[in-house]
Amino acid sequence: MDEEILLKRRLIDTANKAYRQNIYTYTNFLSMSELDTYYRTLPELSFIHSEAFGGSVSCERQIVRFGSPDDFGFDEPYPIDCIKISPLLRKFADDLTHRDFLGAILNLGIERSLIGDILIRDNVGYLFCLSHISTFIMENLIKIKHTNVKCEPAAPDTDDFAPVLEDLELICASARIDAVTASITKLSRSKSVELFRTQKIFVNGKCMENNSYALKPDDILVIRGTGKFIYKGCGNETRKGRIYVRLQKYV
Repeated sequence: MDEEILLKRRLIDTANKAYRQNIYTYTNFLSMSELDTYYRTLPELSFIHSEAFGGSVSCERQIVRFGSPDDFGFDEPYPIDCIKISPLLRKFADDLTHRDFLGAILNLGIERSLIGDILIRDNVGYLFCLSHISTFIMENLIKIKHTNVKCEPAAPDTDDFAPVLEDLELICASARIDAVTASITKLSRSKSVELFRTQKIFVNGKCMENNSYALKPDDILVIRGTGKFIYKGCGNETRKGRIYVRLQKYV
């Protein structure tokens, strides 16, 4: 059976459980494509409040919580923990990438859906995961590549989680999303359309298949395989009628 149909059924079942039993229910972490399925299923989930959150405002992988204080009369936090993963001897540590952190965690036998985003700051990883596996990870993750590491709980409201942004200015044919995408990826406008067909373009967390969409200030644009950007608007025109577009790129 199609994976999207199965996910849609799981979402509806999870929502129904919250509604019938008056308890908060949660999904596992959903990818951006899976979150798009959730957003498109919202009309069928309207009988109960739901929200998606990943542990920090900049997280792409998120879990969905069904229920709200208005529904049940009490609040309940998302079951997400954050773990700080640091080299024991930073002077001799490997340069650790996102793939290195993720690979070491999955090698513990943990399913990908239990793991959220991994933010890396100065060779230190901050891992978001479901609460029920955080102790297991902290007790068993002792090495990444050739680097011995230590794990400890972290509070995701520190400056370490503030996104690092780089200002960009590009020349584009227009503020249409296909034109901006073409400038970012350095592809022709016709070839950039293929990214829309293969569902690699997301705006504000939702898959964007309309390549003629006009970006609005503060739209968050994700190009799978390229990066994540905040559209800040456009400025003056060039002599040839093209425009300067301002973006901020998540580093």
